[in-house]
Amino acid sequence: MKIKVGFGFDVHQLKEGHPFVLGGVLLDHHKGAFGHSDADVLAHAICDALLGAANLRDIGHHFKNTDERWKGISSLILLTECVKMISEKGYAINNVDAMLCLEAPKINPHVPKMKLQISRAMGIDVDDISIKATTNETMGFIGREEGVVAYAVCLIQK
Repeated sequence: MKIKVGFGFDVHQLKEGHPFVLGGVLLDHHKGAFGHSDADVLAHAICDALLGAANLRDIGHHFKNTDERWKGISSLILLTECVKMISEKGYAINNVDAMLCLEAPKINPHVPKMKLQISRAMGIDVDDISIKATTNETMGFIGREEGVVAYAVCLIQK
């Protein structure tokens, strides 16, 4: 058996009047993430973790932000595509551990629904997905609510 670990990171600006999608869940907030797709930093970080573990480069290589096919697309679709790519190389997902960093809104109430959405997109059990959140203690661009960051690690096996 071959076991590999992957790490993913993503960041997006927060802008007034934009929808805020995290983990496939639309959050009620006055600001939202800005990007080419739905700007779901959590899904993007998980995509990069999976792709990295399978040595398949990164999300930007496969889903370019200049390609109109990906404009406004749900990042859960991109996540499903990444799972297909690693499956084609013979890998299965053991687990994903993710961390969100933002000041607001509070994430804890949304974690169960995020885990459900991500588990459906990835075809894995909800218990194999961990999502945590923290603030930046009001420091920097995160503290000023100018951006949101997500980190993810995954374990895959062949």
